[in-house]
Amino acid sequence: MTEPLEKRLEKAMAELQAAQEAVARTERELRSASFSVLSSDRAVRATAGPQGELTGIEFLENKYRDMSPQELAASVLEAASAARLRMNRHVMKAMAPFTEPSSNVPELKGFELDWERVFGPEVLRDDDEDTPRGPATPAWRDALGDEGED
Repeated sequence: MTEPLEKRLEKAMAELQAAQEAVARTERELRSASFSVLSSDRAVRATAGPQGELTGIEFLENKYRDMSPQELAASVLEAASAARLRMNRHVMKAMAPFTEPSSNVPELKGFELDWERVFGPEVLRDDDEDTPRGPATPAWRDALGDEGED
């Protein structure tokens, strides 16, 4: 037995209202979100704001005094990129429920987002944040190329 059209419409409107409220809550939460990340050499902490913008840079323990300009630049870029990536992934997770179809109202299919197009391909790669780095060369050193070698 199929549900009357009025009842289906009522359900859809209730679900739409709940979705609008959830979107508003998520937007408020995202407006105040930020992520800070340390560079692998622990010389720089960068903070990314709610739109992935760089909102802070800290030079830790005066380590910058013993760094070449190229090393410092690589540390800043590494930390800033990582903070931005964490923010982008946070946005993806926060918005995920709105991209899924409704279980109660099949006509509400959710919406598709091309996250790679929005944030770039790195946002879809596996999050290796918890993967320990081995004795390999730190990422900031790789960024230096030949200029950083003695």
